[in-house]
Amino acid sequence: MWEPYKKGFKAFLQLEKSLSDNTVEAYLRDVEKLTNYLQSSKQLLRPEELELKQLQGFVRFVHELGISATSQARIISGIKAFYKYCLLENISKTDPTLLLEAPKLKRALPDTLSFEEIELIIEAIDHSKPEGQRNRAIIETMYSCGLRVSELVNLCISNLYLDTGFIKVIGKGDKERLVPIGRRAIKHIGIYRKNIRSHITIQKGNEDILFLNRRGSRLSRVMIFLMLKELAAAAGIRKNISPHTLRHSFATHLVEGGADLRAVQEMLGHESITTTEIYTHLDREFLRKTLHAYHPAFGDKNK
Repeated sequence: MWEPYKKGFKAFLQLEKSLSDNTVEAYLRDVEKLTNYLQSSKQLLRPEELELKQLQGFVRFVHELGISATSQARIISGIKAFYKYCLLENISKTDPTLLLEAPKLKRALPDTLSFEEIELIIEAIDHSKPEGQRNRAIIETMYSCGLRVSELVNLCISNLYLDTGFIKVIGKGDKERLVPIGRRAIKHIGIYRKNIRSHITIQKGNEDILFLNRRGSRLSRVMIFLMLKELAAAAGIRKNISPHTLRHSFATHLVEGGADLRAVQEMLGHESITTTEIYTHLDREFLRKTLHAYHPAFGDKNK
C-alpha cells in the first residue's frame, strides 16, 4: 500500500533535496519502521488517513523497544520529512506530525582543548620524521578551519586558494563551502608539500588528494583518530580526544572570542543554526571569569 509513496519520497530526497545515499536510506528506514508498526497493529491506513494518535502510538512502540532517545528523535525526524513530502505532493492535506514530540535529548558535548593544550599536542610531534611534518600540517589545518575528519582526508590540492587565504571544502551531502585558513596552516601545508609530499610515489586516483600516507594513498579517518590519540597521550593530556575535538575547539574558541554565530555556522557548514548552538558551550571557568570581570554584583568593589 505504501510502496508508491516510498518510491516518490526516495526520488524527492535524491532529486529535490540532493541528499547523500546514506541519508536517503536512513529516511526510508524510518518510514519502513512506521509501516511495519501499522501492519503489526492492524492499522492498514494510507499516509493521508493517519492521525496524530496513530503516530503517538508508533512513538510509544519505538520507545518500548528500548531504542535510545537519539535514535527515537532520528526516526521522528524521518517521519516528519516524509509528511513534508506528502504535503508538497498533495498526498495529504494536513500534517499529523506537527504536534508529534521527539524525546528531549541531552547534548553530550565533547571535550574542548584550550589553545595551550593544542600547542602541547603540536609540540609532541616528532618533526624529524616525514609523517611528523605531515601531521603538523593536518592539525594546523583542522584547527584553523574547523574541518570534519572526512573533509580533511578528502581535501584536494585543486581546492586550495592559499594566496587568498581560503580553502574549498566538500561537506555533508556533497555541499561546497569556502572556509578561511590561517597563516600557520598555510605555512605548514607549504612545508609538507615541498619537503614531504613531493617525494612520495602517488597511487593512481590520489594525485589531487593533499594529505597522503607513505604508500601514496589518502589517509583513513581511523589513522587521523589514532594519530591524535597518540599525540595527546604524549603531551600528557588525559581528555577524550578525537578529530572532532579540534572542530569543537575551533568553534568554541571563536564563540568565546565574540564571533557571530551565523559566521561560525557558515564556516562549520551547518544547515541549521540550532546545530551550531551546541558549540556555544563555554567552559565553566570561562563563564566564571567573565561573570567576575563584568557583573556588578561580582566585582572587587563588592568584597
